[in-house]
Amino acid sequence: MVHFASAAHTEMFDADPEAFAPKYAGYCAYAVSKSYTASTDPAVWTIYEVRLYFDYSRSVWALWNLKRDDHIVSADANWPRVLEG
Repeated sequence: MVHFASAAHTEMFDADPEAFAPKYAGYCAYAVSKSYTASTDPAVWTIYEVRLYFDYSRSVWALWNLKRDDHIVSADANWPRVLEG
């Protein structure tokens, strides 16, 4: 069961659940930007421009954040093709 802080939050989620899903199906955002997939640490995440991104570790998260916008462009271009290989 999912719990929300308010009825308004529940309504927001119900209206567009995809908007609340992590990018790249929860795979490491940095890895996807480099054309591969990697698992993530659920404690290592960022909400950026209303999207949730996970990373493999704190050190990878730091690398991702150095050039976050560039990595997002690369990851978006690579996704979902990285799942094929």
